[in-house]
Amino acid sequence: MKDWIIYGIGFLAQILFSSRLIIQWVTSEKQRKVITPTTFWTLSLVASFLLFIYGYLRLDFAIMLGQGLTYFIYIRNLQLQGQWQKFPKPIRFLLLIAPILIVVFYYNNNQIDVALLFKNDAIPTWLLALGIFAQVIFTLRFVYQWIHAERHKESTLPMGFWVLSLIGAALILTYAVIRKDPVLFIGHLFGVVIYTRNTYLIRQNND
Repeated sequence: MKDWIIYGIGFLAQILFSSRLIIQWVTSEKQRKVITPTTFWTLSLVASFLLFIYGYLRLDFAIMLGQGLTYFIYIRNLQLQGQWQKFPKPIRFLLLIAPILIVVFYYNNNQIDVALLFKNDAIPTWLLALGIFAQVIFTLRFVYQWIHAERHKESTLPMGFWVLSLIGAALILTYAVIRKDPVLFIGHLFGVVIYTRNTYLIRQNND
């Protein structure tokens, strides 16, 4: 597949991720506290699907891992907000089986090509380890958010979510610079600004 198509998919995913942050940011600024609109989770779900495909096309396991771990957390938050049930059944079915369909694409002439993800000459082992560690930290923010949401039975974004976002984004930016990946760099550079602002809003409301 041509590079411009691959990067196009990646940038579209990052545009959607950035859009969810802008919507969340604007909504929060209006109410002077951190708000989590339904659109945030809807855009997250679509963007995660696209970025997973981008990671697969670039043979970048670190990207795929990060998106694979958060995909169903986005769905769960939509359920907690009572919005998932409003999706048409065919769309819900497609979104639920999408990860399985992607796994099917791992097969090439009945051979699993996952090994290629760990033997990419463009990503030395130490850099792959950094990328995986960065994605795990970044993904933990949603695991933390999920546990918090389940305990309180509502979808919110607590302080721990934004702190982990900042740490994870900083590590991913480092990975992106070394990897020379413009999609990751642009997407996470913008995110750092939003994460910092939301952290400030939460601290301000807690004082």
